[in-house]
Amino acid sequence: MAACAGGPGSWSENILDYFLRNNQITTEDGAEIVWYHAANHKSQMREALRSAAHMIEADVLLPSDGSEHGQPIMAHPPETHSDNTLQEWLAEVIKSNKGIKLDFKSLAAVRASMLILENVKHLLQRPVWINADILPGPNGSSKVVDAKAFLDTVTSSFPDVTFSLGWTTGWHPEKVNEGYSWTMVKEMAYICRGLTQPVTFPVRAALVRQSCSQLLWLLKRSNRYSLTVWTGKDDNYSTEDLLYIRDYFNKTQVFYDILDPQNHEFKQAIGIRVPL
Repeated sequence: MAACAGGPGSWSENILDYFLRNNQITTEDGAEIVWYHAANHKSQMREALRSAAHMIEADVLLPSDGSEHGQPIMAHPPETHSDNTLQEWLAEVIKSNKGIKLDFKSLAAVRASMLILENVKHLLQRPVWINADILPGPNGSSKVVDAKAFLDTVTSSFPDVTFSLGWTTGWHPEKVNEGYSWTMVKEMAYICRGLTQPVTFPVRAALVRQSCSQLLWLLKRSNRYSLTVWTGKDDNYSTEDLLYIRDYFNKTQVFYDILDPQNHEFKQAIGIRVPL
């Protein structure tokens, strides 16, 4: 098994176990999981709920102008407004059987969101991933979320959750892009050493191939660890890079939240039917 996770219906249940149990996938393979990325505005959220996606990813922030009475809203910077609050978003997603990944850019948004999640916890019998970039990574320039405060804030409310812990990254088309260094993966391993819940590490597709040995070392620290390969919309990487990643790692430990055309080509190449 890929990970020792929580039991059926818990926030820390391995997503492969959950979707196998619900007959939504057929094999224990991370590439089988379909993602819907940035389901923030109401139209995107509704599209995500109608789609074949297993996991819905969305971004949570506090509005900078104090509107919405300090209520967390669903938007990705540089956007600071949304027609959707976290409370409204959860009220709709609860009606589905889809897994949830919430991405945070600030500690203030995490703290405000834990109270809202507490109110619906009994209705969310499914995997819930809480994501933040807690370390600087390759070409990373964004501000990191303080690792200890983030982990403490989430675990004090929800010890039974899946953490998605990433590095800030950048990608530049006109130069050689370094991958995840030994220093970066060792620092992440040190931060995660005391955690008991599953942890997935979001890694940028265009930077993974040159970092495979470092990331494999990180995965070997615990059978609760996995990778989630994601991409920036203008990143340059090939289907061959994805196939290389697939061959390098255990297929139960790598998930692919990537965009077309690579997503379609990758799934075709490995014989997984792409939902229409």
